[in-house]
Amino acid sequence: METNHTVYQQIQEILTPLVPEGTAVAMETDLTVDLGLDSLKVMKILEDLEDSFDISIPINILPDVRTVEDLVLQIQKLTQS
Repeated sequence: METNHTVYQQIQEILTPLVPEGTAVAMETDLTVDLGLDSLKVMKILEDLEDSFDISIPINILPDVRTVEDLVLQIQKLTQS
């Protein structure tokens, strides 16, 4: 099982090249509103997370993922299985 901190760090590493330089990524950061990510970039992030954590992320979780924290919690749930 991955910890919040480990998952958060991995998400930060994946997001860094996709967001404007100097943009802070915090747990409460909204992926689309604050970072301006479109659906293609979100899908790329999910693919990268699947590879990083060796999991399959079901597409039906997307409506529940708005912030980085939501994403961290979903990844944690999937890595517990």
